[in-house]
Amino acid sequence: MNNRVVVTGMGMVTPLGLDTPSTWQKLINGESGIDIITQYDPAITETKIAAEVKGFDPTQYIDRKEARHMDRFVQLGVVSALQAVDQAGTRNVSADDTGVIIGCGLGGLNTLLNQYDVMKEKGADRISPFLIPMMIPDMASGQVSIMLGAKGPNFCTASACASGSDAIGTAYEIIKRGDASVMIA
Repeated sequence: MNNRVVVTGMGMVTPLGLDTPSTWQKLINGESGIDIITQYDPAITETKIAAEVKGFDPTQYIDRKEARHMDRFVQLGVVSALQAVDQAGTRNVSADDTGVIIGCGLGGLNTLLNQYDVMKEKGADRISPFLIPMMIPDMASGQVSIMLGAKGPNFCTASACASGSDAIGTAYEIIKRGDASVMIA
């Protein structure tokens, strides 16, 4: 098949902004999202700067209890996806014909490291039962599918720094060949 593919909505949670308009404005103004590391003490690493997402509150989009059971990378992916579908107005499309692909280079490293510390300090029986669901790389696409009821193609592309671009390109190909009408990528 040779279906036409168009972008109907965008969502962004980035070091430049917590939504598409603020991120885009800073991009065209030539601003940088790189700053001194704040998420941990940078004294313990050689590199002292990074492009961190600052001021992010997932509970503006996700129920507080649900957000607690998601690693930060999942929260970032879910919020970006929800922004995109809100802009596109696609929340009421056929669930069977809607898919989700979100690229992720690594997965829930924060959760893994935190639970490793729990195991060392309190024992293996104190590890959270949510460790695996919070850690696996395809959990961002899984959570978006659950929240939106999307039952079409669903997986994670893991291609290092190209993971997001790979997800968008794969979603394009899925629509182009007719395997789904809507893809959230």
